[in-house]
Amino acid sequence: MSNSEALFERAKQYIPGGVNSPVRAFRSVGMSPRFIAGGRGAHLVDEDGAEYIDFIGSWGPMILGHAEPHVLDAVKEAMEQGLSFGAATKREVEMAELICESIPGIDMVRMVNSGTEAVMSAIRAARGFTGRNKIVKFEGCYHGHTDAMLSKAGSGVMTQGISDSAGVPAGCTQDTLTAAYNDLSGVEALFEANPKEIAAVIIEPVGANMGVVLPKEGFLKGLRELCDRHQALLIFDEVITGFRLGFTGAQGYFNIQPDLTTYGKIIGGGMPVGAYGGRRDIMEMVAPLGPVYQAGTLSGNPIAMAAGLAQLKLLKETPDFYQKLNETSDHFFGELGEIFEKKGIPVQLNHIGSLGCVFFTDQPVTDYASAKTSDTEQFAKYFAHMLSAGIYLAPSQFEDMFISSAHTEEDLEKTLEAADRF
Repeated sequence: MSNSEALFERAKQYIPGGVNSPVRAFRSVGMSPRFIAGGRGAHLVDEDGAEYIDFIGSWGPMILGHAEPHVLDAVKEAMEQGLSFGAATKREVEMAELICESIPGIDMVRMVNSGTEAVMSAIRAARGFTGRNKIVKFEGCYHGHTDAMLSKAGSGVMTQGISDSAGVPAGCTQDTLTAAYNDLSGVEALFEANPKEIAAVIIEPVGANMGVVLPKEGFLKGLRELCDRHQALLIFDEVITGFRLGFTGAQGYFNIQPDLTTYGKIIGGGMPVGAYGGRRDIMEMVAPLGPVYQAGTLSGNPIAMAAGLAQLKLLKETPDFYQKLNETSDHFFGELGEIFEKKGIPVQLNHIGSLGCVFFTDQPVTDYASAKTSDTEQFAKYFAHMLSAGIYLAPSQFEDMFISSAHTEEDLEKTLEAADRF
C-alpha cells in the first residue's frame, strides 16, 4: 500500500469521505487521491515521492506557480510579526487601495475569508440595497456552498452527481431563480415573471465550474442591459476569472462593468481569502456604515494580505505577463486539440486565456446541459493515463486546467506527449 493510500484509509475514519472538499476524493475517476507533500513552480510531489506537472494550481490562484519566492518572502516577513490580530492592519488598507485603483467598477471593497463568503455577502448587500429578495443564477455556475446557491450548481455538486444538496430547506432556495447559461431570453422571461422582485443576477462571466464554458457574443452585454432596465444589480463572480484572464479579470476582458464583484484565493496568493466590492452607494450599505451586517475575525488576515499583495503587485508590475501567459496557453490548447483531432477522439476543447477544459463529447459545449453530454467514463480513463504519466489534472470532467507562468516549454511538451499516447 502506498503512503497516499495509507493516509486515505486513516482519513476516512475521521473525515467524511476522507477529504475536506468532495472533488479531492477522486471518486468520479474511480481512484484514490494522491496526498501532496509539497510543490514548487508548476510541479507537485506526493507523499510517495512521485512528481507531477500540476494543472490545478490550488484550483486557480497559483498563477505564478507554487512557492513563488517573492510571495514566500512576504509571508515570512508578516509571519514574524504575528499570525492574526482580529484588528485593523496596514496591509488590508493597501490591498483595498490596490483593488479599487485597478478595477474600474470597484469603489469600495470588503475582505472576507473565501469565495463562498464573498458571494454570500455580495448577495446580502444586493438585497439590502434594492429591498428585493430574488436572485437569478445560472445552471452549472458554482457560487460556493451557501444554501441559496446550491440550486443546480456546478463544481463538486456537478461532479458528484448530487441533485442540489440534502439539508437545504426549500425555503432557502425559494428566492433563487435559475436560468440556462447563454440563454438571454430565459433571463428576460424571469424578469417579466417576477416584476420588481429580482435584486440581482449573479454569473461567472466565464463558466468555470462546469468545465470552461464561454459566454456567447452579446450575452454579458445583454445581462447588463436587462439589469439596468429592471433596476437590478449585476454581480460578476470572478473567483476563477479575477486577475486570471487579465489584471482586470473578465470584466476588463469583455469590457462589461458589473455592480458588484467577488474574488477568491488569487488575491491571497492561494491562502484562504475572498473579497467583494463594487459601487460606493451599494458598499456603503454594509455595516458599520449601513444596515447590511457582515463580519469576520479573520477577514483581512495579515498573512493572507501579505501573500496577496506580493502576488498582485508582481502581476501588475510585469507589463507583458498576461500577454505571454495567454499566448503560451493558446498555443498549448491549440496543440492539444490537434492531438485529439488526429486521433479521431471526439472532444470539445473550450479555452480562454490560461483556462481550458477537454470535454469528451461530440457536441459543442455552451451550457450546463451540453456539458453533461460528456462521456465521464472516457474522461476517467484519460485522467488515469495522464496521472500515470506524471500529469496532475483535476479529477473531474467538469473542472478546469489552469496554466501558470511557472509552466515551462518542457512541462507543456511533456503533457502534450502524454496526451498523444492516450
